[in-house]
Amino acid sequence: MPPLASVVLRELRFFMNIGLYQSAASLTALEHWQDAVSQNITSSGVPGYRKRTVEFSTQDGGQWNLDPSASTSGDTTQIAQFPKTTNGINYQGGDTQPSGRDLDVAIQGPGFFEVQSPDGSLAYTRDGEFSIRADRTLVNGSGAEVMSDSGSAITLAPNGEKVTINKDGTIQQGTATVGRLAVQQFADTGQLKAVAGSLFVPVNGATPTPVEAPDLLQGYTEASNVTPMREMVDMVLISRCYDANQKLIKTADEEMQKTLDALG
Repeated sequence: MPPLASVVLRELRFFMNIGLYQSAASLTALEHWQDAVSQNITSSGVPGYRKRTVEFSTQDGGQWNLDPSASTSGDTTQIAQFPKTTNGINYQGGDTQPSGRDLDVAIQGPGFFEVQSPDGSLAYTRDGEFSIRADRTLVNGSGAEVMSDSGSAITLAPNGEKVTINKDGTIQQGTATVGRLAVQQFADTGQLKAVAGSLFVPVNGATPTPVEAPDLLQGYTEASNVTPMREMVDMVLISRCYDANQKLIKTADEEMQKTLDALG
């Protein structure tokens, strides 16, 4: 092969390979974004759900050698950049909506309700859509026990008197006080890991502290902070970007084949 043709082919291979890898990395990043958007759309009706987010940045792919046979790098190397995604959670509050149920409670301000799963582990949620178990224990939608500020489950009396939940979380049944809802907060929400639904669990040994003056509203629930229309727009954008990168990969592959055929 003539020297000039060899140089052209070498550099064409390099730049096309970089483009292929960058487009492939972009497809992976878009898939991560699509997963988050799909989850947001699916969970947009879950009380207290927090929107999953994806942030995009670039990472250094290192120096790529144009000519692997060269003894020194010199001008035969090029730095490549590739897309990178970072998953996150948007903790902005959702809209407060009236439900008319005495056992529904919305947190106005910071904090999470503390609940205990059947295995004894504690979790935290903004979902205050509570109900009463057969044994009169207050539970959330997944059956986890709602905890009091004393660290025990809250059990209502069987007399059926009206339940009143005060602004500070104190629960009264008739004239008797049966407990006070535990409303906890974390110094850094990055210490929380999202699990099923609107539940979060602490990581790296993080411990919560009580909210000194919780502001609760009985008969209301907090909606998710997801805007379904915005998520649908993002889904369309993801689809278009995905198609564009697929076309780039196909075009680069076809051009490489044409070049190889032409140069022999």
